[in-house]
Amino acid sequence: MANASSKRVKSSDIELKDRLVGVQRVTKVTKGGRAFSFTAIVVVGNEKGVVGYGLGKAKEVTDAITKAIEDAKKNLVKVCIVNGTVPHAQEGKFGGSLVFLKPASHGTGVIAGGAMRAVLESVGITDVLAKSKGSSNPHNVVKATMDALLNMRDAISVAQQRGITMEKVFNG
Repeated sequence: MANASSKRVKSSDIELKDRLVGVQRVTKVTKGGRAFSFTAIVVVGNEKGVVGYGLGKAKEVTDAITKAIEDAKKNLVKVCIVNGTVPHAQEGKFGGSLVFLKPASHGTGVIAGGAMRAVLESVGITDVLAKSKGSSNPHNVVKATMDALLNMRDAISVAQQRGITMEKVFNG
């Protein structure tokens, strides 16, 4: 399996687009009453194979979103895309969320729900079949989708890992 540290990308000189996945109001109950704050989860990507997600917490919604965007820019990774879809079927898991990604033919579109759609569109995938199972918590769904994308391998990397030619990968 590929590890995330080998796929890290610097955020400088990349045109990134951000997508807000979710904002939640959270409450801390203290002796003096309730203290309200906000958490935001944001996905950023260049729609050409680079994506990252970030979490932000603040007293105001706009500050939480800004912090989440900055956090996402620090966690960018490169994902392999083949002809606008994923190279092979892959499952991803994080916490109680389980996601399944499957390649789709050109013209299918992104068949995925909320949090998964944000990640897949940010990375630049245009055709994919996806299913989210288990928990629908947006934080865990985003992390499970990233797990599935980071475990994807294209034919070139498989050939290099095995030390064989591309023809041998496909012909056995």
